[in-house]
Amino acid sequence: MNLLRRTKIVVTLGPSLDDPAMLERVIQNGAAIFRANFSHGEMSTHENRIQMVRDIAAKHEKTVAILIDLQGPKIRIGRFKNKKITIREGQPFVLDTELDEKEGNDQTVSLAYKNLPRDVRPGDTLLLDDGRIVLNVIKTELTQIHCQVVVGGELSDNKGINRLGGGLSAAALTDKDRKDIKEAVRLNADYIAVSFPRSADDIKEARILLKAAGGQPGIIAKIERSEAVTNIDEIIQAADAVMIARGDLGVEIGDAELPAVQKKIIKVARVFNKPVITATQMLESMTLSTIPTRAEVSDVANAVLDGTDAVMLSGETAVGLYPDKAVAAMDRICLSAEKHRSIHSIRQFKDSHIKHVDEAIAMATMYTANHLDIKAIIALTESGTTTLLMSRINSNIPVYGLSRHEATLRLMTLYRGVYPIPFDATHIDRRVLNQAAILELQQRGILKNGDLVIITKGDLIGVHGRTNSMKIVTVGDFPDYPGVTL
Repeated sequence: MNLLRRTKIVVTLGPSLDDPAMLERVIQNGAAIFRANFSHGEMSTHENRIQMVRDIAAKHEKTVAILIDLQGPKIRIGRFKNKKITIREGQPFVLDTELDEKEGNDQTVSLAYKNLPRDVRPGDTLLLDDGRIVLNVIKTELTQIHCQVVVGGELSDNKGINRLGGGLSAAALTDKDRKDIKEAVRLNADYIAVSFPRSADDIKEARILLKAAGGQPGIIAKIERSEAVTNIDEIIQAADAVMIARGDLGVEIGDAELPAVQKKIIKVARVFNKPVITATQMLESMTLSTIPTRAEVSDVANAVLDGTDAVMLSGETAVGLYPDKAVAAMDRICLSAEKHRSIHSIRQFKDSHIKHVDEAIAMATMYTANHLDIKAIIALTESGTTTLLMSRINSNIPVYGLSRHEATLRLMTLYRGVYPIPFDATHIDRRVLNQAAILELQQRGILKNGDLVIITKGDLIGVHGRTNSMKIVTVGDFPDYPGVTL
């Protein structure tokens, strides 16, 4: 556990992390959340990778989370006879829902999404391969879209399609996603990511399906449609966290609009007390290089300065040559950005509307911690809610979430500035509970005698949602309780 870095690192599993030694280095370099992308690979492969993550993390006594990323609607072209083609500016090109998926050539290619001819009209702009290929729709037929190439180039199998401005009717959850939700529950995933949600209804549907499958992982809404930006408030409120999926989002709204929208989403997520992940192409050059570009360094640092909870690596760790170096680079960039005072300014309490006791405790704790020489905050928690609320308020003071629940510990891996520690308070005499919690951190080398700490807990230990007290304590300043053993 890197106790200095507040921003969390999400890495994507793939062939490059199938080497146990490489995966071990990535975990030791500070990766906290491991993403299994269900758009690719067999279920058995995902299961083996997830198990290897858990085994290596347990070996090093690290708490890590598993994020399963649902594929969502497959709005993609099919495959080409020769794997790839080159199309030229000005030439005609046809997208055909009835063409065999393997029979594409330099004149036409199949479509996996059968409703696309009904969703577009003449004059629309279609963007393929993250916008590298641009097509202008000339006319549509029942099964075909006739286009003219505006920006040509090399096009290979299974590339994604976006409509500039959004507006495609594809449902966020497909039949495959519904099956994969059951698999995610079976694999005991900590988070699932819903791809291409348009509204809060898509998130609510996923929650119903998860409940029916017997699971309660956190739901992450991936913001990658222009409609999602329009409905951002309701989507974030319905979800447990949000991911700024900048690939498809940048294509739909335009790359020039993306930076401001990213900042807005981070701000809104923090207002609604939801964690946010900034993703896509953060250190993409490190797929093939041992060092990032200066532009990538600035990109990651700016996300940290804006208040993102986590930054994500995709191809850099899934198929890249240097996954461990990519995580190490992300680590040092985040640490450097976090040194700047601007990200430690406390949220304005006068504008906050407190509705619950645990929220009041969290805000009072952070206000106190930011105005006293507090070395650490110790939160005894069942659900992790109090630590989440604390993480919404900027501070450089670490919050240690102590819980007996493995699921709660893993959820907290996503919260900015929160560090999960296994701890069962239900078997400890209440007279020495504070001392026991502090002793746990002392044994880990986190605290020493004389340090000032804040402890939060509920009167009813072991009951969810009952945090109602905070106490300022000096480490080592405890009376003895005869006959009580920690």
